[in-house]
Amino acid sequence: MSKVLSGIRIADFTHVLSGPIATHFLCLMGADVIKIESPEGGDTMRNYGTDQSGMAPPFIAVNAGKRSIALDLKSEAGLESARRLLATCDVVVENFRPGVMDRLGLSHETCRKLNPNIIYCSISGYGQFGELRNNPAIDQIIQSTSGLMSLTGEPSTPPIRIGFPVVDTFTGLLAAFAIMSSLLRRERSGEGQYIDVAMFDAALVMMISILGPYLINGIKPEKQGNRGFSMSPTADTFPTKQGSITLGAVRQEQFERLCKAIGRPDLIADPRYADRKSRIENAGSLRESVIEGLASRTAEEWEPLLNAVSVAAGVVREIPDVAAQSHLTDRHLKLPVAFPGFSLEQVEVLNAGFLFAQDAPGIDRPPPRLGEHTEEIMRELDMPTV
Repeated sequence: MSKVLSGIRIADFTHVLSGPIATHFLCLMGADVIKIESPEGGDTMRNYGTDQSGMAPPFIAVNAGKRSIALDLKSEAGLESARRLLATCDVVVENFRPGVMDRLGLSHETCRKLNPNIIYCSISGYGQFGELRNNPAIDQIIQSTSGLMSLTGEPSTPPIRIGFPVVDTFTGLLAAFAIMSSLLRRERSGEGQYIDVAMFDAALVMMISILGPYLINGIKPEKQGNRGFSMSPTADTFPTKQGSITLGAVRQEQFERLCKAIGRPDLIADPRYADRKSRIENAGSLRESVIEGLASRTAEEWEPLLNAVSVAAGVVREIPDVAAQSHLTDRHLKLPVAFPGFSLEQVEVLNAGFLFAQDAPGIDRPPPRLGEHTEEIMRELDMPTV
């Protein structure tokens, strides 16, 4: 057997992050992803920040396994090559501002004439129609306009951005899901599909646990800091003798096990903490008591002790510590990628995050250098190199 998307060819006109993340997941599932880039620098992410090598780490992370063809889409020769390529593709993915692909002569309607069954996915900040359509957007802007920043931090802090491009990431995943669903639909009906994915819409869907209840009860959500969704005072982050630990004691039996484990069984009989409602009402004093109990050990010591008595607990770790855990190897989360000619010779990229019993996701090629596969792809199209 082969991977689920083996034999599927994708024309990838995306750049920076949300689009490349979408096609990254399709590539992991076996699709032949052909990255169409401008000969003048290619994807902006190739030279991200101070890294001007053309292979910046953020680019490598979401483009390994793809092929690159360099085409000048402002020239007729480049456009003709793109059209010839599109006629052979199952899927087109683009994340330009609305209208750009139309002006290039590569609109959905044009692609349908080249391939009536094509699946065409447009990713943008606010969608292909609506009053916000033409507003430029990046992850940080959408975190602001979607309300996401208003939910992050302590009640007393100003709006705070989540510390990584969470909207780009979820938008890419949502687009990949939509494309996979459209491929299944085409298999059943024989029909192509046009997909309109907006980062703003994706951010709202990502907040279903918050926005969903608001649409139902109209109660404005407030910042809760590190307090869990349950609002239980013992589902929070606490200091210890050394380091911080996050606890997830929500149910009554979990609260009681926590109290015993930290040497404070007296809290169980205290009427102020008799049930979840009373614990929320007396959260301040309860937190102080839990901190006192946790002060006797380090976070690393508490984690196994609490988990052993079925109280969910996790040390607040930094990224280098997380990446070094054997869990990532055991769960095949890291994929080694040979990178001949590159200074590192081999790099690691993240896998899909789920496991299959057969035909598992993965890649077997490094990220492409700009235009690396131009001649190869042009030969496949039986065309001279532009």
